[in-house]
Amino acid sequence: MRTDAAPAPRCGGGFGNAARPDFVFRAWLRFVDWRDGAASRSGGSTVDMVQGAIDAIFRRRRRRKHQRPLRWVDFCHRRPKECKVPALPAANVKLTARNLRILKRINQKANSSIKPVSNFDHWGTMADHWDYPVDGKGDCKIYALYKRKLLQEAGFPRQALLMTVVRDLNNEGHTVLTVKTDKGDLVLDNLVDEIRPWNATGYYFLKRQSQQNPNIWLSVNQRGGTPRTSKTVAKLVD
Repeated sequence: MRTDAAPAPRCGGGFGNAARPDFVFRAWLRFVDWRDGAASRSGGSTVDMVQGAIDAIFRRRRRRKHQRPLRWVDFCHRRPKECKVPALPAANVKLTARNLRILKRINQKANSSIKPVSNFDHWGTMADHWDYPVDGKGDCKIYALYKRKLLQEAGFPRQALLMTVVRDLNNEGHTVLTVKTDKGDLVLDNLVDEIRPWNATGYYFLKRQSQQNPNIWLSVNQRGGTPRTSKTVAKLVD
């Protein structure tokens, strides 16, 4: 674990309490639309209309198994060039000694160069904010996005660099970068300097980007084994 930096702040991962205001607001808009239409079609009671609207909203929400984090959508609105990209065939990184050195260098660079700060202290809002470290500060999303950017600039395929939403060892929302390699999935994390296989993190993996299209998010819903920092990925290199 990191001992040479300020404690990492609580880091929302695109779900949980930070997302509830957006959901409530959307739910209210849908209810108003539904109510106005229903009122003109029938003489049903207000209680019936409210119950029907709530049932419809939650049925729709349960179907969204692969919903993109709302703040990823916001990030794309602010940085459209990052998201208006073509779909590409899935690709993995060949885990050579050289590529592992690049992964370690970039992971260390991001972890040491960004000052950890909570979302509220940084942006003045409890809602998640996804961006690059434009002022050298940020929480887990900023670390992961920056690593993704640096690795793409180093020549790694976009399809192998996946923003990933997890629950950490304290069951809090957290975001990491998953790197797909020919020897398995590796995790670059701002809470731990060591690069670990996904199944050595102990995190609960919720969802991550599709390899083909970064704007499609896929459910994972799988525990990442037992947390281990002594397991080195160097053993995986040919």
